Amino acid sequence: EQMTQNTWKLHPLLKIIDSTFITLPTPSNISSWWNMGSLLGLSLIIQLLTGLFLAMHYTADTSLAFSSITNICRDVQYGWLLRTMHANGASMFFICIYLHIGRGLYYGSYMYKETWNIGVVLLLLLMGTAFMGYILP
Repeated sequence: EQMTQNTWKLHPLLKIIDSTFITLPTPSNISSWWNMGSLLGLSLIIQLLTGLFLAMHYTADTSLAFSSITNICRDVQYGWLLRTMHANGASMFFICIYLHIGRGLYYGSYMYKETWNIGVVLLLLLMGTAFMGYILP
């Protein structure tokens, strides 16, 4: 046990993981509502990665767009999974956003005007980006 503790304290990468995830001081009254920011980050990373891999096989020409989607789903290995994860990930992302906004309203975070205004601008940008992704075939 002593050896394990020394490894966590001495190894540089494990030390970062320990201080970030394990021994991070947090308030005792924190609730699960404060996880939405982390879930938003995870959802965003999944959206970016799946979108990047889908974009590698997508053809933006109007006459070839539908056939490229068919190609992704049928011929690309796990393409159907990438497309499904990307489509459902967008819904998950917005569910987390709405829960994050609800938590902000409940706890009065709107009183910090600059932070709230930046959040509103980000929400509008995300809605615009989601609309642009939605209108693709």
